[in-house]
Amino acid sequence: MIRFLAAICVAVMVMPQGVQAQQRERIGYGRLINNDFIVNGQDRWRTGSVQSSRVWGRGWYGALPTQPGDILELRFGAEIIAPDDLATPAPGDRPYAAALRAGLHTHFERNDLEIALGADLVVTGPQTRLDRLQGSFHDLVGVEKASAATRAAQVGNAIHPTLVAEAGREIDLSATARMRPFLEARAGVETLVRAGVDFTIGEVGRGELMMRDATTGQRYRSIAGNFKGFAFVMGGDIASVADSEFLPASSGVEVRDMRSRLRAGVHWQGNQMAAFYGVTWLGKEFRGQDEGQFVGSIRLDLNF
Repeated sequence: MIRFLAAICVAVMVMPQGVQAQQRERIGYGRLINNDFIVNGQDRWRTGSVQSSRVWGRGWYGALPTQPGDILELRFGAEIIAPDDLATPAPGDRPYAAALRAGLHTHFERNDLEIALGADLVVTGPQTRLDRLQGSFHDLVGVEKASAATRAAQVGNAIHPTLVAEAGREIDLSATARMRPFLEARAGVETLVRAGVDFTIGEVGRGELMMRDATTGQRYRSIAGNFKGFAFVMGGDIASVADSEFLPASSGVEVRDMRSRLRAGVHWQGNQMAAFYGVTWLGKEFRGQDEGQFVGSIRLDLNF
């Protein structure tokens, strides 16, 4: 699957010379912050992450182009994954893991399918310094931080090239409601194939460019349209998991071969402000995990 996805990404990322010669400009920016503390006050497993997108193109006209490479997204992300108890993890709990990622992705449309293809470099281990950053923040707010033993047992230093592909199709259900079934494949730091669907009630997303967060599956706005007021989103997906570098065999923890997510959220857009709040339920990811978890997602935009 890795070779197949690599061939697709190379093919679509190679742009014709005439297209490359045209001037690009930044046409969009989006981000999403996820943390389990803001929804249930806990600090465990998929405990915190952030993803941001900077989008370049030759203008935006309310729809995806048909040519791959016309729109390019520079994607950045950071994530901390932790055992249930940061100080003294229970036997069989997942190891601490820290990851930084950066990648290039393209978005286009073919035969009514919205397609996103790209590649990330995911850096893991103490070299990211995220364990120290989290420890400093926990000291600042006076909560328990990862012990030296927990940090010493974390997923090690490595760089994981990761390929990502998604195809989805938006279907109108009524004047204000839509559904978007999608398929996604990832190969690299985690190798899986995922199928799911998203529902939208309201005008958010129409004429806009939406990006999918890797951890929760929530979709966030990177190019905003004329939407005003409230819109509600919900969705879910299930994945067949082949491998995860966040759960290496050396940790003694076995990855589950099936993984599920359920999510909901609300968008609000005013004249000079916009906000999003979402909640995602993440199913069990490893053998011995006794329950799933809830993660909150937030975004706030202020334009003056």
